Amino acid sequence: MSYPEPVYAGGEGEITAVYRPADTAPNLLTRSGGSTDYLATTGSTHGEFGLYRITMGPRAGGPATHFHRSISESFYILGGTVRIFDGERWTDTGEGDFLYVPQGGLHAFRNDSDEPASMLLLFTPGAPREEYFEKVGQVSDWPEKQRAEFFIKHDTYWTD
Repeated sequence: MSYPEPVYAGGEGEITAVYRPADTAPNLLTRSGGSTDYLATTGSTHGEFGLYRITMGPRAGGPATHFHRSISESFYILGGTVRIFDGERWTDTGEGDFLYVPQGGLHAFRNDSDEPASMLLLFTPGAPREEYFEKVGQVSDWPEKQRAEFFIKHDTYWTD
């Protein structure tokens, strides 16, 4: 295994880092008392990855079993208890626990506890997940064809 081909060809380096203070307001608030922070989007990373902090309110539930064809998804638990399905079994995960799901891997997650929970979600390569996060709460009101097109557009294939 070797390093990828260089992307930067300059000789001195550049000032291009992007800082996001911890007290930055969330990008998205959910009806269940949670939030989503867009820490690094596919746009800001030139398609390399997307990194999001998800905070779920108590008993917020979560998505059913699904998989992605083009992106992997990694979960790093920051706090609380997140119940994660790894394709075989459900596990109550806590601070510091990690799960990597490659393309095609079945997975699901939810917060069944009476306390909030938070985690980092990492998608590679980067994908425009922001529209997914912003609209997924509305799709239950859409016609079936429009709902199906939305999930295909966002590389989400349900098994339930």
